[in-house]
Amino acid sequence: MHNGRGELTRRQWLLASTLALALPARPAGALEMIRQGFQTNIWGMPTYYLLKSGLLEKRGIKFEEFAVPSGNLTMQQMVARQVDLGTYAGQSFIIGHDKGGLVAVAQIETVGKTAQVVTRKDLDIGKVSELKGRKVANQTGSSVGNIFVDVIAPAAGLKKGDFQEVRMDVNNMVSAMAAKTVDAMVNVEPYNAIAVAEGIGTSIMDFSQVDKMPVFMAATPDFADKSPDTIVAYLKCWQEVARDFKDDPGKVTDVIYAFFTSKGYSMSRETFATALAKVEVNPGFPADLTPGLQKDAEVLLREKKISAIPDWKKALRPDLWARAASG
Repeated sequence: MHNGRGELTRRQWLLASTLALALPARPAGALEMIRQGFQTNIWGMPTYYLLKSGLLEKRGIKFEEFAVPSGNLTMQQMVARQVDLGTYAGQSFIIGHDKGGLVAVAQIETVGKTAQVVTRKDLDIGKVSELKGRKVANQTGSSVGNIFVDVIAPAAGLKKGDFQEVRMDVNNMVSAMAAKTVDAMVNVEPYNAIAVAEGIGTSIMDFSQVDKMPVFMAATPDFADKSPDTIVAYLKCWQEVARDFKDDPGKVTDVIYAFFTSKGYSMSRETFATALAKVEVNPGFPADLTPGLQKDAEVLLREKKISAIPDWKKALRPDLWARAASG
């Protein structure tokens, strides 16, 4: 084409190309976009608070949110390289490392008190051993699900097949209990608190008796190797989140409570505050992580859920937290 419109378009294209070549390259220290995964139960709420706090933006970090019902789904997204960072408990982290080389960059919280076995109130079941022959709602493959099936049930004398495991997302379990389609649920907050407050269920134990359940922020190895500066800046934001949880719990509760009420959950602010208080938020990288993870890994290996015990020197990246904490 030789009309003016065609010539102008080509000139514009040439000019744009020349300008692009003349522009300075992206600074070496520029921060990468983060694809952040988190679960919509109480375990993921510290991460949700981080995303809504404005702290990431203040440090020049852009992000995309990927919300799912439970952390094992985030882990699967990371193994598939659909998400860069995400939180889940030790069991899911170990499986994620085995399947996709995922690495832990921080321990965010401990949540053993939030995970509970809740039975239907009308059945008057008081012990795990009394679940024999019962229908138990369980998010199969989750950390809570694995601990119940591999540790808690056997300790109570229940073998596989002694109870009927009903596979279900944690956010559907309270309605299933209310409808009497299941007799008990293995669940996390705030769903346990809702079931108890509404007179549907009775909590018969929490998992802190068995496992403190540290929840890790994990990264794909690709992202950790490519973008360590971004992770360090990100972890600095977590230090500020920790201060908010400690010094301004009312502000934190308001943000997270609004999330659950926006999803249609009916519970008082007091019920929710009770549930949230069971999440012990203290981001860092404790020196004594390996023994507990080793114990979890041995159970997962015995149950053939992983192929080998991880090399903890590869699976754990305390160096990134150390950099974030140093300045």
